[in-house]
Amino acid sequence: MRNRFDRQLMRLNQEMIDMGALCEEMITAAAKVTASRDKELMEDMKVMEEEINHKERDIERICMKLLLQQQPVATDLRVISAALKMVSDMERIGDQAEDIAGIVRKEAEILNVRENTHLDKMAKAAIDMVSRSVKSFIKQDIEIAREVMEKDDVVDDLFRQVKKEAISLIHDDPEKGEEGVAIVMIAKYFERIGDHAGNIAEWVEFSITGEYKGGSL
Repeated sequence: MRNRFDRQLMRLNQEMIDMGALCEEMITAAAKVTASRDKELMEDMKVMEEEINHKERDIERICMKLLLQQQPVATDLRVISAALKMVSDMERIGDQAEDIAGIVRKEAEILNVRENTHLDKMAKAAIDMVSRSVKSFIKQDIEIAREVMEKDDVVDDLFRQVKKEAISLIHDDPEKGEEGVAIVMIAKYFERIGDHAGNIAEWVEFSITGEYKGGSL
């Protein structure tokens, strides 16, 4: 019985790895379309978002099977419960990456976002947070999880810089008001993605220690 349980746990880990990879791919694509306004890539993102939604349902089913058909010990129960919480954050990451693409589609004619800006750095930081948060779950590594939580401050600081740059852009050229607003909206979605990665890391900490510091369970 335990061998079967362990095989299902391994499958859960693999599905989490796959969903995490999809989320990372989505955010990377969101960063690329922001700079390139690549219409083909925007269409690809719609497909990726659907794949993430399917993965979420698959993982939920695996977790429910583990809970209902087996008798997990306390440690296993925490891992399964954390996975259920994490996939919700991962699904929202996919949604927000697609929301970024939606802004770019709508504002393609006015957006002029260059690489190596604070927005670009923000996107890269968010990608790293998501990647490392999933890695911390798979490896059950609390140090990586805590590093992700600490990096949330970096993303927040970059968001403030983006807002300052947008205000300066509008101040220097009032006709660029719509572009400035669009840039801030895109940055806000990247900030939220960072928040979700931080949530994932908090659930990893719970799965390892039994303590949840993110609020009510």
